[in-house]
Amino acid sequence: MRYKILGVAQTEDHGTVVTPGGPRLRALLAALALRPGQVVTPDTLIDEVWADAPPQDAPGALQALVGRLRRTVGKDAVASAPGGYRLAATRDDVDLYVFERLVRHGTDALDRGDAETAARHLDEALGLWRGPALADLAGHAARPEALHLEATRARVEAGLRLGDAHDAVPRLYELTAAHPYDEPLRALLIRALRAAGRDADALAAYEDTRRTLAEGLGTEPGPALRSLHAELLAAPVPHRPAAPSPRTGNIRPRLTSFVGREAEIDAIRAGLRTARLVTLTGPGGSGKTRLAEEAAAALPQAWLVELAPLDRPEAVPGAVVNALGLRETVLVTSERASVQDDPVASLVEYCASRDLLLVLDNCEHLVGAVARLAETLLTRCPGLTVLATSREPLGVPGEAVRPVEPLAPDQAQRLFAARAAAVRPDADAVLGDEEAVSEICRRLDGLPLAIELAAARLRLLTPREIADRLDDRFRLLTSGSRTVLPRQQT
Repeated sequence: MRYKILGVAQTEDHGTVVTPGGPRLRALLAALALRPGQVVTPDTLIDEVWADAPPQDAPGALQALVGRLRRTVGKDAVASAPGGYRLAATRDDVDLYVFERLVRHGTDALDRGDAETAARHLDEALGLWRGPALADLAGHAARPEALHLEATRARVEAGLRLGDAHDAVPRLYELTAAHPYDEPLRALLIRALRAAGRDADALAAYEDTRRTLAEGLGTEPGPALRSLHAELLAAPVPHRPAAPSPRTGNIRPRLTSFVGREAEIDAIRAGLRTARLVTLTGPGGSGKTRLAEEAAAALPQAWLVELAPLDRPEAVPGAVVNALGLRETVLVTSERASVQDDPVASLVEYCASRDLLLVLDNCEHLVGAVARLAETLLTRCPGLTVLATSREPLGVPGEAVRPVEPLAPDQAQRLFAARAAAVRPDADAVLGDEEAVSEICRRLDGLPLAIELAAARLRLLTPREIADRLDDRFRLLTSGSRTVLPRQQT
């Protein structure tokens, strides 16, 4: 038996995962798993299960709760002992302690300079994390959460040493937004931007760090950050790179089938033949990104620009430069900033003589900057076409706006079935409850992201159980693919 407390408390026996019903039952399991093999006193368990509101007969209520837990995990799993109760397990049976051990091995390997071994251990550790840690046991999450952040930093560091700077940058932007005063994370972001050839963004990231620390804490960056800044200022300005060899685009093949919107793809492609700017609009989770990628995938010279990680309007041209494989170089001194290579000018020069399709994804939070850049490029580059996704139109002359509607009921059910087949070998059997599947798709408003997340829960629940729990959908529909951006994981 394995015990999982890096999230909602669960048990796993020979691959079968069980989530005990009821928050107090899960709290009792978590309290015992936190101390595997140790006798835990009734007073401690009562304090942790009921916190400040214990029942009148707390010892009797605890005894009854222990009985329920034994029926869930097995009568021999929770032993009575002089002075309390003991979970018959070792630290190797509890994911929290396995996580701690793997993180320790990973950071030790990193300290030895073995980035490959470090990445392997840290990936295994982070794969155990379902978070938030000890969700059923208030007051014990601080140390695991701090260790999770340490493991995340170490994994990014290992990736940088292995040459994964481009993949690290979007993740680091999100991490620094969540932990704005974490100087080691800020330093990793600056190093990743520099390694990716984005010196201008690295300098901007340092300036943002300096301003954030000054305004929020009244402090200046520490020695490590100041040293990085000095290295950036001292670095020689590279020569303008030669034009890249011809490429056919950067839209990667998808790992899952596309379901339900074949007619819309044809309509978008037809729209791109008559309008040079087409914008797909709709709420978050409606499938704008996937629809745009599918429409562009078969077209020559289609380039995807992911704008979601950006938080500054002035970074938009640089993001397009990077997506196209060009590079922006800026030299900043303490007295003035001297732009050696204007990114907008570089884009105009590159695109003016080429037939290209730019897919500008997730424009809504930078809509003004995206609109200005799109209008500049479209007016000066006759062979350029733009396909944008946004929660609102760009408002550029000549723009064709196509709202992305929710999936029709039959499309939604096809998508649910397709994703169910990926997580359940017996998908056909569980999908026999057509009424529950139809209810899920209807109550989720035909939103593809929500439907995919609901289908992923079939690992643990039946369609009827999912439908019955949709009143708490913001806790149920989580734990999406680890390789997508956090906004697409929930």
